[in-house]
Amino acid sequence: MENNMVGWFEIPVTDINRAKTFYESVFQIEMQLHDLGGTKMAWFPWAQDRSGAPGGLIESKDHYQPSESAGVLIYFSSADVGNELGRIEAAGGKVIQPKTQISPEIGYMALFLDSEGNRIALHSRA
Repeated sequence: MENNMVGWFEIPVTDINRAKTFYESVFQIEMQLHDLGGTKMAWFPWAQDRSGAPGGLIESKDHYQPSESAGVLIYFSSADVGNELGRIEAAGGKVIQPKTQISPEIGYMALFLDSEGNRIALHSRA
């Protein structure tokens, strides 16, 4: 296999500006906002020569709906999930599973709801 299986991801949102502010606050990044003919997107920063999949937030009333219990679960990589967990509630989200060890070999995970009500996960080795 030449590439990782995931090539792109989209997180549904109902308010692109609120969601963009949430993710920028939690991950301390800047996202670019794009209007693609009525479909609004904010793209996470990415580098083509690095591992991991690029993706973004998407606001489109016809085909996308946030969910806290259904659908795909996206894991964001982190140096230590505790870093992002400490910023989630102040940014308008909710921690639903604190930092939890999966196993000594795999590391730790946590779950949170973003500002739009999506269930999102974090993973770190430490």
